[in-house]
Amino acid sequence: MKFDGKIVLVTGGASGIGKATVLAFARAGATVICADVNAAKSEELKKEVTGTNFNVDFAAIDMGDSDSIRAAAAEVLKKYPRIDILVNGAGWGDIQPYIQNSPDFINRVIAIDLAGPAHLTQALLPPMIAANGGKIINIASDAGRVGSGGETVYVGAKGGLIAFTKSLAREVARYSINVNCVCPGPTDTPMLATRSDKLREAFLKAIPFRRFAKPEEIADAVLFFASPQADYVTGQVMSVSGGLTFAG
Repeated sequence: MKFDGKIVLVTGGASGIGKATVLAFARAGATVICADVNAAKSEELKKEVTGTNFNVDFAAIDMGDSDSIRAAAAEVLKKYPRIDILVNGAGWGDIQPYIQNSPDFINRVIAIDLAGPAHLTQALLPPMIAANGGKIINIASDAGRVGSGGETVYVGAKGGLIAFTKSLAREVARYSINVNCVCPGPTDTPMLATRSDKLREAFLKAIPFRRFAKPEEIADAVLFFASPQADYVTGQVMSVSGGLTFAG
């Protein structure tokens, strides 16, 4: 796939699935904006792409803060005429019984995983509409499709992101804008590394392929939805989970 001349913005782009997505688009010729709250990880990625022919730019953004999101979007649109491909990849959560979730925890999960993408997408939509085209890919979670114990608010937010995808796809189809959703299963990322050995072993036993996804495998699905091959595909949800939820 080639994305020469395309401008792509990826949230959560400094690590994990987001980083793999940034590098995949850059490798395919796109100009990619890595939008992330983690300055240290962003600096690491800057060093990694130094000396390559990758065209990677960086934007500071806190997906849990609507003011930060709107300000970052405005700065990006001062520098670029529009975003051709938006990947809402940032996400956050933790494993704990729902009854123990604090109000601040609940608010933060919903802010980052659902409200954040809603704010950023709205801020970046007008130039897409004016151009009569664009691709929006939301990265949710298979947990948002089938549920997951200990992640109830996260699952609710990701389930909301799936519904947001489908509804927005209906609203913007008239402008030739495609909106789709990728739902990863357990993926070998820094977030997964924070989970207990017992939980990771349970995941492995439940996955028919008996391995975790590689971040690059999730990025492959994102690039498909962003490509011309998916020009007639919208409002769809693709599970990339090694068969974990194919019956869900």
